[in-house]
Amino acid sequence: MTALALPSPTRTSAAALDFEALYRAARDDVYAYVAALLRDRATAEDVTAHAFERAYRKQRTYKPARGSQRAWLFGIARNAALDELRRRKRTAALAAEPADLDSATPEDQAESALRRAAVRAALARLEPRERELVALKFHAGLDNGEIAAVLGVSVSNAGTQLHRAMTKLREAVEHA
Repeated sequence: MTALALPSPTRTSAAALDFEALYRAARDDVYAYVAALLRDRATAEDVTAHAFERAYRKQRTYKPARGSQRAWLFGIARNAALDELRRRKRTAALAAEPADLDSATPEDQAESALRRAAVRAALARLEPRERELVALKFHAGLDNGEIAAVLGVSVSNAGTQLHRAMTKLREAVEHA
């Protein structure tokens, strides 16, 4: 993904975000999360860029008391991705199989491809909210508190929902 060129802010304050540092630290995670939601890599790049542009414009609205900078940013990315899904009214298939650099032998590669296919099929059977929880946790790398802030639920509720989604995912993979 290419770097987003942003103009320098016109005024700063002690509570202002270090937007460049936030962008550098979160861009790959935001893209992975958005790509997991949209299941379309090219559109995910556009939506990620749009989310960062929106965050840059709204950076003065960030309030530390309401959550971390990452949670705030992922909330914006989530809304941008959901806007795109509403526009499309459909989901796209993953464009290509991700590379698995850890596999050494053809047998290992085949086994790994089968595992990925089983997980992908199991994810497809989850409800959209459950897929989103999995994406926030494992693609975006957010902790339960940050997930709660993104979704607007309590930390315990986010943890419970994530646990249920992971249980369903494990069961679906085992029965695949």
